[in-house]
Amino acid sequence: MDCVDLNSDLGESFGRYTLGLDEQVIPLVSSVNVACGMHAGDPIVMRNTVQRAAAAGTSIGAHPGYPDLQGFGRRDMKLSPDEGYAYVLYQVGAMQAFCRAVGVELAHVKPHGQLYNRCAVDRPFADAVAQAIYDADPQLVVVGLANGQLIEAARTLGMQTAQEFFTDRNYTDEGVLVPRTQENAMIVDEAFAVERVVRVVRDGTIESVNGKTITVQADTICVHGDNAHALQFVQRVREALEIAGIDVRSPGRR
Repeated sequence: MDCVDLNSDLGESFGRYTLGLDEQVIPLVSSVNVACGMHAGDPIVMRNTVQRAAAAGTSIGAHPGYPDLQGFGRRDMKLSPDEGYAYVLYQVGAMQAFCRAVGVELAHVKPHGQLYNRCAVDRPFADAVAQAIYDADPQLVVVGLANGQLIEAARTLGMQTAQEFFTDRNYTDEGVLVPRTQENAMIVDEAFAVERVVRVVRDGTIESVNGKTITVQADTICVHGDNAHALQFVQRVREALEIAGIDVRSPGRR
């Protein structure tokens, strides 16, 4: 039977500001990536999100980002590899502590936003981030863009990896995400997006934004659930995978 992880980026509220529908999304996915307080989230939100995920039996991952609350971690801060190492280790360590406080183990790490994009194409920076994750716990699963440099860096260290595919993002002919600054970055046709998810899990191929067939290994599928419309989309993706006989489960730890 084919299987795939279904993940969502959560814990992105901050102080008085609420973002996302975490309570509704958590039961629909097999793993969650929890913001660690730098691009989004705060200690209270981190704890609450971990508690909810642990109660639901959902696998928990750290979602470290650039120290950029105002820009939501989507601006390139041009950190050095040494800075990237320190910021990632700091955030992963905090998430490990919250997980252990409720009696669960942190399972994976998935960088956020521009940190994620940088890791996909910049090997020295990816090496530093992978090393930070390894130093926190070599048993953590490293989640990164399929065919990206972070996946290669983690494998060099002998770590378990999960290559990620995005349901609502277009891909270039080279297999990377179309930048959000471009109008065609996002997929708005839900039916097409759902059909594409099933295809990539079964066949390992999709069409790029230019219509070229590209190969993408999808170990984990990212779905966003930060509004009511997106919540329905998460439900549709989950149902489509189940109808297709594809088992939804987290990659887990070794």
